[in-house]
Amino acid sequence: MPHDPDLADRMEAALRERGVDPVPKKMFGGVAFMVNGNMSFGTSNEEMHVRVGPDQYGASLQRPGARLMEFTGRAMKGWITVDGPADLSDGELGEWAQLTLNFVETLPAK
Repeated sequence: MPHDPDLADRMEAALRERGVDPVPKKMFGGVAFMVNGNMSFGTSNEEMHVRVGPDQYGASLQRPGARLMEFTGRAMKGWITVDGPADLSDGELGEWAQLTLNFVETLPAK
């Protein structure tokens, strides 16, 4: 399964609730949400990938369901993979959305 479209809709809504206008982009067999041209978070293979940045990386790994995000066999520092994201409550999903926005909004627009 490439990605869960219901989860993608919820992720997009969580970003919109926080006052941003994300742009969905198909990639990695799923969908990622761009904020000001920067990837924020996305979903593929029934997982959620969240860009939290270097400062929140360690703390984010301690959250339930969180683990290292690996791409082509190496860990992507500043990114977290969340297992079972379809089971997250709207509040929990919103917390992940806020974490990614806290970082992504510090980046220059592309």
